[in-house]
Amino acid sequence: MRERQRARGDRRAREFEAFVAGAAGRLLHTATLLTAEPPDANPRARRLLTLALAHTYADWDRLRGEDPYDRARQHLATRFARTVWHRCAVPGHARPEPRGPLAALTPRERLVLVLRLYEGVAEEQTAALLGLPAERVRTLCDRATATVLHPARRTPPHPAAPTAAPS
Repeated sequence: MRERQRARGDRRAREFEAFVAGAAGRLLHTATLLTAEPPDANPRARRLLTLALAHTYADWDRLRGEDPYDRARQHLATRFARTVWHRCAVPGHARPEPRGPLAALTPRERLVLVLRLYEGVAEEQTAALLGLPAERVRTLCDRATATVLHPARRTPPHPAAPTAAPS
């Protein structure tokens, strides 16, 4: 009996290692886009990925034909949404400023944009995952896309008009 359990545990570990070897790079990139950190300095994204993979491993035996990548992505998205919500809810909690390519977006816009366009998750699935109406997901995605494609142009400050000297 113990030998069978050990063999099953070994098989589970090998399957999960193979999954991580194939999916970790893309999931880390997804997490990096969500946190808006630069790819070379992304500790929050790495922590998100570690937690998502830990949850996926805990659920491994219960997947029953379900795609483990979808499960890991779901854990990643929900963990990101939860941490952003908690950070916003705690007054005075310092958050590092995002500096990545999606830094101009709000966390919710980043989440919707990454799920919809980078990960290719359907609008209805994204809405169900986030607990939002599909119309809201569409609006957030459209706004985020417009912000990324047409960033606000910063105009240099106009030089002050010379004032007339008092006579």
